[in-house]
Amino acid sequence: MAESELDVDEPVNGEQALSWREQAVARSLFTARARAENRLQRFLDAALELMNEGESGREFTVHEVVERSGQSLRLFYQYFGGKHELLLALFEESVRSTAEYLNEKIDQETGPLERIHRFVIEYYRLCRPPLPGEPVEPLSTAWVMVDFAQQLLTSHPAEAALAFDPLVSLFGDVLEDAEVAGSIRPGLRRSPIAGMVLEAIMFNAFSTTIGGTSVRRVDPDPAEELWEFILHGVGADKSGTTAGPG
Repeated sequence: MAESELDVDEPVNGEQALSWREQAVARSLFTARARAENRLQRFLDAALELMNEGESGREFTVHEVVERSGQSLRLFYQYFGGKHELLLALFEESVRSTAEYLNEKIDQETGPLERIHRFVIEYYRLCRPPLPGEPVEPLSTAWVMVDFAQQLLTSHPAEAALAFDPLVSLFGDVLEDAEVAGSIRPGLRRSPIAGMVLEAIMFNAFSTTIGGTSVRRVDPDPAEELWEFILHGVGADKSGTTAGPG
């Protein structure tokens, strides 16, 4: 028998080739994983549809999700411990998608301060509930998760910190670039500042302020007002100049 016909493992690109048994197991695991991810995604898609159909977004039940997904209740509990874990999974997906979307938007800006400004404005718009007849933003479920985010931050802070990490990291990087460029004051702690700004944007966009000002008005733009507050705070500008994104 020729050497090429022998059932042996031969190096491939400098690595040991898999035996037929290892290849079979790998294919089986790959197929099982793909099937599991497909089933999981069907639950998530069903929950997202129900969220978009409801007024508050979170009044759906587990049984409704199961029925909409076309799968079994037993299978649901193989993936989730209950509705809280399903919402957490949806929230993590929402944060990840939001971070990717914001990263694309801020990459359109060249100046470090303009990048911070674009982040604030775009994130505000994603978190704001749409007005009747208003065009829906690309990530239409982001605002639905704000109420859940508030509960998560209060009752499960460790889970919240993990879920928010993509957004906190992205905004922290933007702040660091601005500090290096001298566009913001030095010495700011990235993670705490990023968290405070994200919370300010998210909760201000979602509801009427304590002062009674409606965030649904368009003149002046509440997103730009919030940006001005984030940029300048309430301290007097002793230099007599006004900073801005330009």
